[in-house]
Amino acid sequence: MASLHPRLAADTRALGETELCWLRWMNDQRFAWIVVVPKRDGLREWHHLPVDEQQALLAQVNTLAGQLEQVTGADKINIGALGNMVPQLHVHIIARFADDPCWPGPVWGQGQPEPWPDNQQPAWIAELALTDDVVTAGGR
Repeated sequence: MASLHPRLAADTRALGETELCWLRWMNDQRFAWIVVVPKRDGLREWHHLPVDEQQALLAQVNTLAGQLEQVTGADKINIGALGNMVPQLHVHIIARFADDPCWPGPVWGQGQPEPWPDNQQPAWIAELALTDDVVTAGGR
């Protein structure tokens, strides 16, 4: 069974999951930020996935990016799969705004995260229209 890298588990909270991926949100009040993690142990690169899973991952990322843009009114959506700090393949989807604390630069390594208090989450999460294949963290 696949496991989530400890750094991803510590920095994010569960949003839901599909057969292929865990869907998580970054626990940092400064940004609307989703992280998509394929449930495959030892997977480091997108191109290491079988083609059908690459396409499914792309579809999931595109759907979430469009929804995040719609519910936040973002000026720009950043999508990245860097993996320099965490080797497990994961894809960041970040809503960016011209007045955010890191604009126009990258969010990685900038400032200190501002975690949400326990039992609280950003309002935009409730506004996402997750597809039927997503089992939410609340257990849909």
